[in-house]
Amino acid sequence: MPGVIGDSRSPSPDPAHPDHGSTRQHTSLTGDDPGRATVAIHQPHYWPWLGLIDKIDRSDRFIMLDTVQFERRGWQNRNYIAGPGKPVLLTVPVEQASRAELIRDKKIDNTQKWRMKHYRALAEHCYRKAPYWDDHKDEIAHLYETEWEDLADLSIATTRMLMRGFGIDTPILRAGDLGDFPGSKSELLAQICAKAGASTLLAGEGSKGYMDPEITDRYGVDIEWQGFRHPEYPQRTRKGAEPFVPRLAAIDLLLNAGPDSLHVLRQARTRD
Repeated sequence: MPGVIGDSRSPSPDPAHPDHGSTRQHTSLTGDDPGRATVAIHQPHYWPWLGLIDKIDRSDRFIMLDTVQFERRGWQNRNYIAGPGKPVLLTVPVEQASRAELIRDKKIDNTQKWRMKHYRALAEHCYRKAPYWDDHKDEIAHLYETEWEDLADLSIATTRMLMRGFGIDTPILRAGDLGDFPGSKSELLAQICAKAGASTLLAGEGSKGYMDPEITDRYGVDIEWQGFRHPEYPQRTRKGAEPFVPRLAAIDLLLNAGPDSLHVLRQARTRD
């Protein structure tokens, strides 16, 4: 039976019904909708970790915050997967332009042979013997056969693939498609929530240092803290005596637990 590792830390600036499929009833995606909803907002991440997948699952709609500055040496273009020994870091090379470059404008450096390197790391080095590799190998292969130019498009594609595998159907929007928002930090998030018709912002613990409830309240938006708790599950691609490795890309749980992945993720919310 999976255990729980208490973990309120997201590896990013912002970073429980235990059934196998999503039963949430999603509402309209515009601010004109009279029904209010819970919205989560986060930068797009390449192969996001479980904390971000948990946030998406707990939301009525999820906003990819692609209109803020790209963070160098952050998690927007990289993450760890479980190697047979130490975790393996997959990093998407990006073109270096202005330090003020936005995520939505960030281009991938395709002069480097990163796609084949990443696919081989997943398919041969790390997850070849994973219980559910065969269930997802074709979709993963197709992902790396695609010639990506924009980092945000790739990151969102990896997120959507994980959502399909977990059985999560939360609608995803991009902040850049919702309009221009002049605010920053709390005000920016509150403006996006108001546009998306949200009464509640589901925020990661990592944002407590800058979120201002007084500002969000002016927009009619309450803050709910995620309080993510990391599940512990059998990592069957690692040797039995090796300790569990948390905070990996969520694909690690998917390839180890398959159709039980959403159950494992949701069950962790209810445990002490």
